Amino acid sequence: MPGENLSRDEARERAALLSVDGYEVSLDLRSAVGAGDGEPRTFRSVTTIRFRCNEPGASSFADLIAPAVTALSLNGRDLDPGEVFDGSRIALEDLAAENELVVDALCAYSRTGEGMHRFVDPEDREVYLYTQYEPADARRVFANFEQPDLKAPYRFEVRAPEGWTVWSNGAGELVEGVWRFAETKPISTYITCVVAGPYHYVTDAYERTFEDGTRLRIPLGAMCRKGLAPHFDADDVFLVTKQGLDFFHDHFDYPYPFGKYDQAFVPEYNLGAMENPGLVTFREEYVFRGKVTQASYEGRANTLLHEMAHMWFGDLVTMEWWDDLWLKESFADFMGAFANAGATRFENAWITFANRRKAWAYRADQLPSTHPVTADIRDLQDAKLNFDGITYAKGASVLKQLVAYVGQDAFLEGARRYFKRNAYGNTRLGDLLSVLEETSGRDMAAWSRAWLQTAGVNSLTPQVLLDAEGRVSELAVLQEAPAAHPQLRPHRVAVGLYGRGPEGNLERYARVETDVDGPRTLVPELAGAAAPEVVLVNDDDLTYCKMRLDATSLATLQDHLGALTDPLARAQCWSALWNLTRDGLLPTRDFVELVLRFAGRESEIGVVQMLHAWTGSALVHYAAPKWRAAGERLVADRALDELRRAEPGSEHQLAWARFFATVASGEPHLALLRELLDGTAVIDGLVVDQELRWAFLEPLAVHGAADETALAAELARDDTASGKRHQVRCLAARPSAAVKAQAWAQVVESDALSNALVGATIAGFAQPSQRELTAPYAQQYFAAIERVWRERSIQIGMDVVRGLFPAHQDSPETLAAADAWLEAHREAAPALRRLVLEARDDLARALRAQACDAAASGQGSARP
Repeated sequence: MPGENLSRDEARERAALLSVDGYEVSLDLRSAVGAGDGEPRTFRSVTTIRFRCNEPGASSFADLIAPAVTALSLNGRDLDPGEVFDGSRIALEDLAAENELVVDALCAYSRTGEGMHRFVDPEDREVYLYTQYEPADARRVFANFEQPDLKAPYRFEVRAPEGWTVWSNGAGELVEGVWRFAETKPISTYITCVVAGPYHYVTDAYERTFEDGTRLRIPLGAMCRKGLAPHFDADDVFLVTKQGLDFFHDHFDYPYPFGKYDQAFVPEYNLGAMENPGLVTFREEYVFRGKVTQASYEGRANTLLHEMAHMWFGDLVTMEWWDDLWLKESFADFMGAFANAGATRFENAWITFANRRKAWAYRADQLPSTHPVTADIRDLQDAKLNFDGITYAKGASVLKQLVAYVGQDAFLEGARRYFKRNAYGNTRLGDLLSVLEETSGRDMAAWSRAWLQTAGVNSLTPQVLLDAEGRVSELAVLQEAPAAHPQLRPHRVAVGLYGRGPEGNLERYARVETDVDGPRTLVPELAGAAAPEVVLVNDDDLTYCKMRLDATSLATLQDHLGALTDPLARAQCWSALWNLTRDGLLPTRDFVELVLRFAGRESEIGVVQMLHAWTGSALVHYAAPKWRAAGERLVADRALDELRRAEPGSEHQLAWARFFATVASGEPHLALLRELLDGTAVIDGLVVDQELRWAFLEPLAVHGAADETALAAELARDDTASGKRHQVRCLAARPSAAVKAQAWAQVVESDALSNALVGATIAGFAQPSQRELTAPYAQQYFAAIERVWRERSIQIGMDVVRGLFPAHQDSPETLAAADAWLEAHREAAPALRRLVLEARDDLARALRAQACDAAASGQGSARP
């Protein structure tokens, strides 16, 4: 049999043959505690599947990845597991019209975050379990037909250690030592879920009365590890949850269909969250152990709402195959920002969307692996890699453009019809387009061809001609597309003209909405306007494009960016400048100078933190090597200035403190970090809590100023799961050849570490200030990755291939080595080749940006 990597063709063939009536799944998780019976530690999984076959006598297969199957029967006939089970599939021969398959298996607990993940809390040795399946890891926990269009109802029952609580998608109760759960609605395998352990659990309820008098009551729950309970602000989680449920009920006209609504914050989670109906799982980092900025709370709220939107987009109505993954992820990403801005205290959520989410999309859409929003997903490995910036952020940006194109009312009415027509079913692109065409009267097929079925990002640039009196005689928007993806698209945009007023503020004095189509579009409504100092061709961020600046606008922003009074306009300008830097059109030192001059004035904390991240990337990847050290000193000095200048106790002070730690390198800066840790230095209002202590310790470890003894002492102070991850990262960050060799071996040559500690070790290993230390591993990387990909789980394989690519060996030689590997491994797994190709492209971009920056070296350097 072909193995674990199910293809689209196989799934289609199986869906045409089978329909599933129901599952009964019995799990015995009592083996999660105690000494265990060897490796891998296993649990018993007994599954009964009732299904129909429309061609009696035909053959098919069920999915299961397990160390052993102890018993199998099909329609009462015992099967020999040795003959029909190959480790990932169960062969099913001579099917009847109605069938019952019973599989008794030993399944393995996971340490990679895939399947049934088992975590031992180092603080109190308690064991916590949770499942994570998307796209196809439910088969690691129970036998099934692992594809999204074979939906069915599920009944789970779980035996667990004494004193534990167990949760699943349906409501549960403990009956004679067994947790039994209500049957679910028809759902896909990948969104079933079990969470079990001594979790700290808090409850609440949501109630609503509809216009017809119908009352809806949804039991709410939220949980985390006991060790995080003192930090768990469940009240805020429930507040956003209720605001989201109000918002989606107001707009979707379809009551929440899955009974209860639990939200579990779980350890060592690979994702941000997962939309299991009735039991949403989140990474526990959303339970904040120390002080964070409002941007962190906004990000958590966005994720809460994103997952809630999935209850309708993805769970109630599910894509047929992973080609149309965007049908759920793009909508949820859009709805997360839409609801955050419209229902919560985070009214400026669209600024974060423009600044942060779109940056992810722009990067992904310029990689050689870019793809249309509706992708060509041949198999499960393709699907795993397509949870990317295209499927999420570009798709959401395109939907924002769609709302501008058809109107919000038509868009939401289309969603309402889509839910009602396809409830508990599966859909394709055409199902959505048909309802949107009904509600909007627009030609959705043409829109879809331009926006959903072609790849690449357009650039929009203003062209302004002035008359003899200095007024606009003609204003046009020029549209360009990259040669590899030459599609020009219709854009509904707002064009804004900005100028300085009497007090020096840059403010908009003219705005026109128009349709841009083709290479050059005139905007006649702006003829006769006063000459603008800045022109924004995507004002209010209505479309998805790289917004370019004309020479006048760029010159104005270089001197007066901080004078822009509108926060969204500022965020868009920062984004435009960052894109110019990444594209090698603006020298890195010029971007850094803008940050040095204007970031301290930025009011939006999310924008400040995004600028910090971009500046760090600029110095590491895009600065000319000969200027890099000077740039780092300038940035570190300014970060410290801003830290001291910020309002005591403010979130800006905290953001600048964290940024200062990431760029500190010289002895005076490292000395200050040591003094802040030992209390001999104090910055008024700055509370150095445990999370900030680790942030200050890491640069000390990187530069050899914190040794293993110091890190062990800090772990003793913070002997928690979070503390362990921080310590592992800091240990791997030390500037020693022996340390790097050990870290490399732990990740590449061994699978002993959990997924979280693999990530921490990789993060510590790859330090930009240690280029010489890690140089020998460039060759080793290319020699090892095919074996790693073959032997490890896909999640760990992705982490290793992405995280250990020798990006800091930023030279033509490394580029040539990547090209040589790609040439010599044309038959390697397509998903592996894609990861290497993406990393290679990032490196090539970095070299182009460095060349641009080096060319500017004779024109002066960034000013402090």
